[in-house]
Amino acid sequence: MGLGGCILMIAVGGILTFATDWNANGLNVHLVGLILMAVGIIGTSAYVSVYKRRRVIEPTVAPPVVEDPDHHHRHHHTY
Repeated sequence: MGLGGCILMIAVGGILTFATDWNANGLNVHLVGLILMAVGIIGTSAYVSVYKRRRVIEPTVAPPVVEDPDHHHRHHHTY
């Protein structure tokens, strides 16, 4: 489930919990709304955690500097 699905679950759960006054036999609509919101929040936090872990940029290691042993002899001036 993606981030959009998690946000949709939070929204539907909020509507069921706070904006409805339905009464169904054997079904507590407000409790279903709370469960949907909780699952949506958990899913959102898990998605963000995984996304953050993917976005970590590994520090690049510079290649070792190797000096040319003849470098000093080529530019040496004799007077």
